[in-house]
Amino acid sequence: MSHLLSCHRDRRKKVQGYLRTPEAAKYLGVGRSTLERKRIDGSGPRFRQLGSKIITYAISDLDAWASKQVLSSTSERAAA
Repeated sequence: MSHLLSCHRDRRKKVQGYLRTPEAAKYLGVGRSTLERKRIDGSGPRFRQLGSKIITYAISDLDAWASKQVLSSTSERAAA
């Protein structure tokens, strides 16, 4: 029985490494529609599409994308 619980715990850890769109938006501090728009235009974090409607984001991909958004001034965004 303890092996079964251990496997379930390991599976939950893997699932916990991914967030659906509402949770990913909250994690990043942006609106859900902003994240959806960035997914459409390709400017957002990498994502996985599971089936026709389920979108998930790896937390590591969210962190990597956010770390690329660092600017020193507001004029940097316009120049890019």
